[in-house]
Amino acid sequence: MTGTSTLSDVIDAAGPWEHRRVAANGARFHVATLGDGPLVLMLHGFPEFWWAWRHQMEPLAAAGWRAAAMDLRGYGGSDKTPRGYDPATFTADVSGVIRSLGERTAVLVGHGWGAYVAWSTAAMRTAHVRALAVLSMPHPLVLRRNMLRGRLIRHLLGSQLPLAPERRLVAGGAARVETILRNWSSPESPFPDHDAAVRYRNAMTLWPAPHCSLEYQRWALRSLPRAAGRRFARRISEPLPISVLSLHGSADRIVPPRLAADSGQHVAGPFRSVLIDGAGHFPHEEASEKVTTELTTWLHHLPTE
Repeated sequence: MTGTSTLSDVIDAAGPWEHRRVAANGARFHVATLGDGPLVLMLHGFPEFWWAWRHQMEPLAAAGWRAAAMDLRGYGGSDKTPRGYDPATFTADVSGVIRSLGERTAVLVGHGWGAYVAWSTAAMRTAHVRALAVLSMPHPLVLRRNMLRGRLIRHLLGSQLPLAPERRLVAGGAARVETILRNWSSPESPFPDHDAAVRYRNAMTLWPAPHCSLEYQRWALRSLPRAAGRRFARRISEPLPISVLSLHGSADRIVPPRLAADSGQHVAGPFRSVLIDGAGHFPHEEASEKVTTELTTWLHHLPTE
């Protein structure tokens, strides 16, 4: 641990929310919930965990929504299974958590690789997804066409070797996690502050979280030439018939902002793409008030079920 807190303190962070463990798809998942109303299920990205949505949970609850932030399989307080980091499994995880929370459908909000999971769930398990908001991640087919370009491919290639990337991620009390958070944020961003850096570093030390967190990225890259990747591409090729909000930092140096707008071609429902001025890859942390305002305004205008 890099600080004096216990891992329980890190994952079960104190706040107005309730911490729950729910069963879904053969595993147990940690979920923080707050409020009453239609369900908004939030999916964090790499290298974070559910706490990434702390800024959005109270405003969403105050606006009449049931805000739920889950730890994806392999992260935080959720089960860290040796397998299950492919679309067939992680989309079943999300739809299962929705049902375990007592709901038939949810609005999904995802960031980074959590947005990759959210896009995939909306495409493969459409009956469970009412609407979709994605941050810092284009539609998987757009990502697939652009994955071998820019800074993202350097990061993805660096994660492909066995064991070495995991060891690098946790060396020195997971100092690499803080480096990623700083380097992927806008140079002008105050994120991460000390508390956030320590909390995310501590969460990543919960072995085998480093291995599990990298498995999402490994599947995405390794599937490109494989039959499994081609099957996935076919399954998600139909334009989504739901409302989609895309939020992307204008200073994101990992996933180019132009890819967010390109995702509109894969949406048959209403599509809104918003650049968050001055934010990098973590707009929900770097410009939390702006992101929260965009989310709550968009949610307010969703059609009732």
